[in-house]
Amino acid sequence: MELNTNNLKTLAKQVEEVARVAGAFILNERKAFTTQKVEVKGHNDFVSYVDKGAEKLIVEGLKKLLPEAGFITEEGTEKQDSNPLKWVIDPLDGTTNFIHGMPFFAVSIALLQDKKPLIGIVYEINQDEMFTASLSGGAFLNGQAISVSAASKVADSLLGTGFPYYDYHLLDQYLALFKHLMKHSHGIRRPGSAATDLAYVACGRFDGFYEYSLSPWDVAAGVLLVTEAGGIVSDFSGEDEAIFSKEIIATNPHIHSEFLKLLRSFMK
Repeated sequence: MELNTNNLKTLAKQVEEVARVAGAFILNERKAFTTQKVEVKGHNDFVSYVDKGAEKLIVEGLKKLLPEAGFITEEGTEKQDSNPLKWVIDPLDGTTNFIHGMPFFAVSIALLQDKKPLIGIVYEINQDEMFTASLSGGAFLNGQAISVSAASKVADSLLGTGFPYYDYHLLDQYLALFKHLMKHSHGIRRPGSAATDLAYVACGRFDGFYEYSLSPWDVAAGVLLVTEAGGIVSDFSGEDEAIFSKEIIATNPHIHSEFLKLLRSFMK
């Protein structure tokens, strides 16, 4: 399939339905879920049969839509290949929230071509909020166009972040920045799902988001959501490498330069 603006929009609508199927499965399994059903992948890194089952549903659905594409999946349902066209999937972003009964978790699906996002879907399951973006096609929440906020400086911004849970090599710097932002912004929130955080930047609920030690499946869909909603995304060096660099800053266009300079003064 030759991918262009029009058929990317059509494909994105089809991917929404794949995300909804996975979301319905996750919500249904949540009713009888207990922490005894959790597996430990690493330090504070959890997975369950729900993550794996949702990923299988998503992979099966996406293969029908675009058989020629490869996959990058969090739970290893499909092996990576050399195909430049890849689906990047986090079937349950916010697993720790899910297993503890906290209401922030999402399905995240992106389509990349040569590492650049063409489609980004974040389905925030509990709120039934479907965030959708396609390259040059804009960003939407439940079918309504969205845009990033208009805050003009960090001091007037509400920021999202995530706490390091296994990679602590920048912890002291992170806490110093956190302390500074507590005093010099409208506040900091930590929902516990990077995909949700980025969707919230895209629709203007957060003015900016930052985190380190993330994986491509955490951010790939959200990166396109933010950029198609008029925002700016970069790594901590200001480069356009956030999906694979394990560093991300996503903001509206007004505060990005200020926030990047501030972050770099601490996170070094």
